[in-house]
Amino acid sequence: MNSYTYRLDEEADSPPPVEQLMSDTAEDSDFGSEIDWQTKPLPDKTMPPVSAYPPSTTPLTNLSIDELADSPAVYNRELSWLDFNWRVLYEALDDRTPLLERLKFIAITSSNLDEFFRKRVGGLKRQQAAGVANLTLHGWTPDFQMRLIARHVRAMVQYQTHALLNEILPGLREEGMRVVTYDELPADQQEELAAFFRREIYPILTPLAVDPGHPFPFISNLSLSLAVEMRDPVNGEVRFARVKVPSNRARWVTVNDSLDFVPLEQVITHNLELLFPGMELIAAYPFRVTRNADIARSEEEADDLLEMISEELRERRFAPIVRLEVAESMPEDIRSILMQEMELHHTDVYHHDGPLGVADLLPLTDVNLPHLKNQSWTPQTHPAFSGVGSQTRPADIFSIIRKGDVLVHHPYHSFATSTQAFIEAAARDPQVLAIKQTLYRTSADSPVGRALIQAAERGKQVAVLVELKARFDEERNIEWARTLEDAGVHVAYGLVGLKTHTKTTLVVREEEEGIQVYAHIGTGNYNPKTAGLYTDLGLLTARPEVGADLMDLFNFLTGYSRQRHFRRLLVAPVNMQDRFVELIDTEAANALAGRPSGIVAKMNGLDDAVVVRALYRASQAGVPIRLIVRGNCRIQPGIEGISENIEVISVIGRFLEHHRIYSFVNDGKPLYFIGSADWMSRNLMDRVEAIVPVEEPSLQEQLQRILDCCLEDRRQSWTLQGDGLYHRRDEPLPSNGQTAVQQDGRLPAAQDALETAATRLQNGIDNAARIYGTQQALMDWTQHSLGQI
Repeated sequence: MNSYTYRLDEEADSPPPVEQLMSDTAEDSDFGSEIDWQTKPLPDKTMPPVSAYPPSTTPLTNLSIDELADSPAVYNRELSWLDFNWRVLYEALDDRTPLLERLKFIAITSSNLDEFFRKRVGGLKRQQAAGVANLTLHGWTPDFQMRLIARHVRAMVQYQTHALLNEILPGLREEGMRVVTYDELPADQQEELAAFFRREIYPILTPLAVDPGHPFPFISNLSLSLAVEMRDPVNGEVRFARVKVPSNRARWVTVNDSLDFVPLEQVITHNLELLFPGMELIAAYPFRVTRNADIARSEEEADDLLEMISEELRERRFAPIVRLEVAESMPEDIRSILMQEMELHHTDVYHHDGPLGVADLLPLTDVNLPHLKNQSWTPQTHPAFSGVGSQTRPADIFSIIRKGDVLVHHPYHSFATSTQAFIEAAARDPQVLAIKQTLYRTSADSPVGRALIQAAERGKQVAVLVELKARFDEERNIEWARTLEDAGVHVAYGLVGLKTHTKTTLVVREEEEGIQVYAHIGTGNYNPKTAGLYTDLGLLTARPEVGADLMDLFNFLTGYSRQRHFRRLLVAPVNMQDRFVELIDTEAANALAGRPSGIVAKMNGLDDAVVVRALYRASQAGVPIRLIVRGNCRIQPGIEGISENIEVISVIGRFLEHHRIYSFVNDGKPLYFIGSADWMSRNLMDRVEAIVPVEEPSLQEQLQRILDCCLEDRRQSWTLQGDGLYHRRDEPLPSNGQTAVQQDGRLPAAQDALETAATRLQNGIDNAARIYGTQQALMDWTQHSLGQI
């Protein structure tokens, strides 16, 4: 019996063999022959397995730089994002990754796809509904892009399901952790689950019939449902009903406090007779829907931004459905009912051989099996704050910052004992007069939010811009905005037409010498949860010019200002794009004049055509350009006469690479910048962003160390090739006496467990990054810098 198809009257067909996983299916045949979809039974070290881009009829070398920056043969935002998700999926396919970490990457890949369909596919669906026939510069219609996406996603889901069912779950079984089917359980455990169903689940279920007297029920976003097929024994008619799997109950039900987990939908399926007494049950088929989150808004016409966003959240709940996921075995007639009622095309339907909604697997990765996870990591207190504790006077923290800039690097450095401690000290310190901050995303129980409330209650002037338009965090941000307002905080909701994405805090303090301003400018959110999961940087500084710029920026955010000049900061959408292009052009001029030149930049995405053109020009001038771009990337390296001097890599690891670092050789007088903005058009033109120069030589060295680790990484990194595919940069580990290695370049498990941070760093951090990956090397280096190894 197929574990994820719930036949009640007969056995389901067995799943197809592995070698057929990547073949076209009958449902794909209507997509046309535009795409040459060559298939592979299993992935190698190139992701995605094949390009979904239609072949270009024009050689790239024949295109001008302006044409190349917009060419569909190089870049499509949706397909580039899917390329990134392939690289995330590879972490789940890689058998060097610990089993529970592989399971986590399966869940992350699935969660990423959910968001992709809600945002990106939702936008294409809206274009379809509006009758857009030719939106993109290169003539791709929304319909054509939807077909490309469908091909990509079907292959991705098949790889994902194969790895889950044939490698990860069997591997966990050998370790004593089992995701089991209801039928696998002995009779006494089935009875226990039946009692659990009657006690905990049955009272909250509502079976909904579908017939002329019962309209098709509302299906909520990302909810899991059962399509139940049954026969009326009185007249022999086949009936259809929907049962929602409750989302307020754990998806995976434990059996006898063991490490056995049963999907809740199977518990419901095997007890459906209680919901449909007297009916002959035939089968129950899981299905799941995804709704559009790309809702049109008109901020200029809104009287109240908060109310507008609140209304958008209400609309989103009932937004059109953009994806239907079904069990592979669901019969055509039931699938047709769902498609008709949801107004969907075959392109919108995705068939699964395994469980639906595998993002729900994430809680299972918390089980206490440490040998199946990465080595645990505890963020370390930054050396500058090593003497700071709960009894420290707030003034001591400001004294540390006044002595010199401090660069904190999360999650290697503790957020709680650095950035959070700075804000909490400002809230407690009687000499602090005012605190100003931007909040883009934060946690529901944010200690930063609590500190701001305490500051207001103590009589300080507190002003916070809460960005209500932070996608999928709108509801939480609305709640925080109201809570802060109730405490007496001056709250602004953002700017009409712009999203405030900058991560900045300004503290105004009265000191003996007069008013002193302290600032924090970061690459990541004021969120202690993501600070432990994302790699981010924050600069704490008392530099007067930076403080003056931040005061001007906050006046721009909370009042009326047409500020165009900033002393040190690069601010979007004011001067940031122009300044970056100037910096790139300066490197090109230096290269042409025979002076030292070079660019190394690290970011989440790169798609701004203006910046891309500048980079191509710099490459033609001979500037060596090395780009570390985690996600979307419009640049095509290796084009003769245009981009031979450009290298693009992507680093994917246990932490989400999130910081933005920009460095320029500048004729031997290096310039370094960090901040909230990527080289994406949305960051440079449609958001408020701040980038700050890092000028202290020792801090520049720290930034260069991070960049070098990424560039040397041969364990977690990918390189973008000239054909548009990403290739894993794996290399066999050197046999240098540090460690015994297997021929395939992997450490034997026992030896890996014996490796110490000191051993890994024996030949330097660059070598450690090459062998063990960027993130392990930086964890080791953090301990080394604290004298712990």
